[in-house]
Amino acid sequence: MLVDFCLPIKNEEKILVQNLERLLSYCRQAGFSFSWRIVGVINGSTDASVKILADFKNKYPTEIDYFEVPEPGRGGALKKYWSLSSADVFSYMDADLAVNLDNLIHLVSPIVNRECEVVIGSRLLIDSRIKRSWGREIVSQSYNFISRRLLNYQVADLQCGFKAINAKTFRALQPWLQDDYWFFDTELVVLAQCLGYRVKEVPVDWQENRFDKRSSTVKVFRDSLIFLKNLWNFRKRLAKLKKSLGNV
Repeated sequence: MLVDFCLPIKNEEKILVQNLERLLSYCRQAGFSFSWRIVGVINGSTDASVKILADFKNKYPTEIDYFEVPEPGRGGALKKYWSLSSADVFSYMDADLAVNLDNLIHLVSPIVNRECEVVIGSRLLIDSRIKRSWGREIVSQSYNFISRRLLNYQVADLQCGFKAINAKTFRALQPWLQDDYWFFDTELVVLAQCLGYRVKEVPVDWQENRFDKRSSTVKVFRDSLIFLKNLWNFRKRLAKLKKSLGNV
């Protein structure tokens, strides 16, 4: 069984070398019971990220690969790569490796062992451990509160950038996955539950890693409006989907 550990990449040259080396070293020493590869999924980068990944691929051709999409959008890039990948399990994590790598086995082993089809990391379970600014905590909690009210799903944390899905399930969900940006996470999880796939939520050890005091790429006011629009439109799509499933 082959597992892809995907890193969505957009202009991450300042941390990419260090974190690729860190992830590669961890995977080599982990003693996983499955085959694996690390894949940089590049979306709209204008810095040296592509060159860095090309150099790593040349140096470690069986362990590191990359896939480039010229347009920005993490969700769109992941969907395009996964639709072409030969892996049995797809996973992704933020390039800053905010989630402790010791959580990797808990992310993929339930799928490898056929206990479920989707696993999501959660910063909001009792056993989760997080370190982040109060501002980002408020935004995250607000997002989850409002989306739970509108979408009626059964997990605590939709937006943690630490998820895995088996390939067969992704391909079943793919026709309904429309967003190419950060709302992709919400679509993936909620659609999986709506269509009856088993979704497991696991606690993570998560620490905010904003390198060089870089501000978050999330623009709170603009993205809040986009979020509310996406939620409302997705709610209507879900209602149509549930109605069609009920008529089968």
